[in-house]
Amino acid sequence: MAETFSVECPTCKKPVVWSPESAYRPFCSKRCQLIDLGEWAAEEKAIPCETADFAESSEFSEDWVK
Repeated sequence: MAETFSVECPTCKKPVVWSPESAYRPFCSKRCQLIDLGEWAAEEKAIPCETADFAESSEFSEDWVK
C-alpha cells in the first residue's frame, strides 16, 4: 500500500494530497493558485536577494539598454 503525503496549501492552509490527481498542487484549487500568482505579480511577495535593489545603486546605468 502506498503512503499518502499531504502538504498545506500555501494560500488557505487546507491539506492537499500530493498526487497526480491534485492538479494544482501545492495549492488546493485554481483559485488559491491564482491568488498566489497575483501576490507575486503585485510584488507583495519576493525572494530576498542582496542585488534586488540594483536599479537604485550607483552602479546602474541606463546605457546598457541601448
